[in-house]
Amino acid sequence: MPDEPIDRILDAAYACFTRHGVRRTTMDDIAAAAGMSRPAVYQYVRNKDDAFRRLATRLFDGALAEARAAAERDLPLAERLYRVTAAKLDLTLKLWQDTPHAAELLDAGARLSGDLGDKFLAEIRALLTTTIATSDLNLHGIDASEIADIALALNYGLETDLASPQRARRRLRLAIDLLLAGLAHR
Repeated sequence: MPDEPIDRILDAAYACFTRHGVRRTTMDDIAAAAGMSRPAVYQYVRNKDDAFRRLATRLFDGALAEARAAAERDLPLAERLYRVTAAKLDLTLKLWQDTPHAAELLDAGARLSGDLGDKFLAEIRALLTTTIATSDLNLHGIDASEIADIALALNYGLETDLASPQRARRRLRLAIDLLLAGLAHR
């Protein structure tokens, strides 16, 4: 069990949200799952929405840390781009694997923490853009941010069919390889 009360609360919130959905989860559920009293939980989060936003922040920060580490590794460009985009895809896959309430959680995420999601996407886009711009790839006058946008659009498309995580990851790798092959051929 995590040492910090906020970590216990957020772990409990994730367990409750994935088990019951956001609408059916109560602060009592979160407190019980955290092994704390409800007043103790309120010392760390204002309400269920605040717990959701803090949890979203933690999830986004974890995915960004993975993406940043991938961008900085001494790997071929295709592998770095794959790993940066896979950090975003894996976050979505995790949610779809962990709960039958994924659609509700994503909807609640858009409503409660859309600004956090927008910031996350902007940072992923910036990582992709920098990774592409600083590579030795001949961009043929194409702005690196446009290529980053295409990579993200490919990722979005793959998120529409998450029945097989392995297939989604394989297709993402193929999409990145094809994108770079097309640029190299140009």
